[in-house]
Amino acid sequence: MEPAELDVLGLREQLFHERVRECLICTLLFASLYILCHFIITRFKKHADFTAVEDDEDAAVDRIALSMCTFTLAVSLGAVLLLPFSILTNEVLLLFPHNYYIQWLNGSLIHGLWNLVFLFSNLSLVFLMPFAYFFTEAEGFAGSKKGILARVYETFVVLLLLTLLVLGMVWVASAIVDEDAGSRESLYDLWEYYLPYLYSCISLFGVLLLLLCTPVGLSRMFTVTGKLLVKPRLLEDLDEQLNCTRFEEAALSRKISASPTSCWLSLNAALLRERFLAIQSRRLALELRRGASPWQRNLGYPLAMLCLLALTGIAVLVVCFHTLELLLDDAAMPRGIQDAPLGQASFSIFGSFGAALQVVLIFYLMVSSVVGFYSSPMFTRLLPARQDTPMTKIIGNCVSLLVLSSALPVFSRTLGITRFDLLGDFGRFNWLGNFYIVFLYNMLFATLTTLCLVKKFTWAVRAELIRAFGLHKLPLPVTRTRQPSKLC
Repeated sequence: MEPAELDVLGLREQLFHERVRECLICTLLFASLYILCHFIITRFKKHADFTAVEDDEDAAVDRIALSMCTFTLAVSLGAVLLLPFSILTNEVLLLFPHNYYIQWLNGSLIHGLWNLVFLFSNLSLVFLMPFAYFFTEAEGFAGSKKGILARVYETFVVLLLLTLLVLGMVWVASAIVDEDAGSRESLYDLWEYYLPYLYSCISLFGVLLLLLCTPVGLSRMFTVTGKLLVKPRLLEDLDEQLNCTRFEEAALSRKISASPTSCWLSLNAALLRERFLAIQSRRLALELRRGASPWQRNLGYPLAMLCLLALTGIAVLVVCFHTLELLLDDAAMPRGIQDAPLGQASFSIFGSFGAALQVVLIFYLMVSSVVGFYSSPMFTRLLPARQDTPMTKIIGNCVSLLVLSSALPVFSRTLGITRFDLLGDFGRFNWLGNFYIVFLYNMLFATLTTLCLVKKFTWAVRAELIRAFGLHKLPLPVTRTRQPSKLC
């Protein structure tokens, strides 16, 4: 063979090995996430006993829905790790540009991961989760033979009708927004127009949901952290509170044991048991606080609060700076690229420290958005309980987490948390190029976060001062209001 043909053959072999290596890496990463998500879902899923012979069908349906939920949750975790993994990969390539053992970290791998997450997100939102829900609720058409196939037929029919309904709504919305002939002709292209447009709408909904949930979650993080850690003793006597709690618990225990077991007193006994459990949990919390070490009590809680305050303040400052930058520089607008320029320059002006801070802020905002999501009154019912969550609620949680996590890269880039541009189809959303939408989004996030924090801290400081000085024990003044006469 000629030298030119040998070079071409060697190049093809190199490309083949690179493709195989990327497929193996992606498979190993997704398999690890799938196993982790399986343990998480089985921890919260309500245990169902399928011991009878006639329940084999329900057991098979349960396993299929569980595998789909696990796949969706793994895609959600992959979407959360997408930006941090890309940023850290760029910094590693900058620190070790010629290291042989990290040559597998390249732009082709990162671009492939972004495309896979986008594809799997569409697949889960459009097909897997609706199929899992309808498949769980399906019983087969009336008059048909019962079994798995009957449920599959009913699920596919319902899913087909739902798909036609959604596509029709998207077609009408697109025809109303774009009135030119070229846009109407593109409406008939399902793969190149419908699916990106539909996912763009879902991503916009996820970004708006993050806008509402993240400020609430940032303020709620202080309360959640305060419940997990031991608070310091501030002008309070824990021994006195513990003794009072023990006396009240003993009194309630005697009332419950001495109450007669008649039917008309069952409601009163249930209220007593509920109050007894609340007092018991309060006693355990007080014993935990009294038994904590001085380092854990006086150092851990203040440091955690300071870290949360610092991260929240940095996030707000970054968003405010990015809002000003939008007015001065057009390059601050979020945009999409096709090739990731990894290993050329850092995505932060502070180098590796700034990149690490960006990763921490992205994870912090995601955790805060989840906390705010489950704290909102509309979605409180979706909060999973350990070993007591039905399959339909698990499906709802998986869909919600996937919507939030798939919008996280767009959310972080729109707020200026990172300068890493959106890869693949994540940057094809039409509304990303609208200056007014991006500017208004940054302004709303900074304003809502500041208002939530101010309200949270002013209320918390007032409550702590009132409890510290014992003002909460004072009797409330009773004001007598004069009742108007009925004869008047």
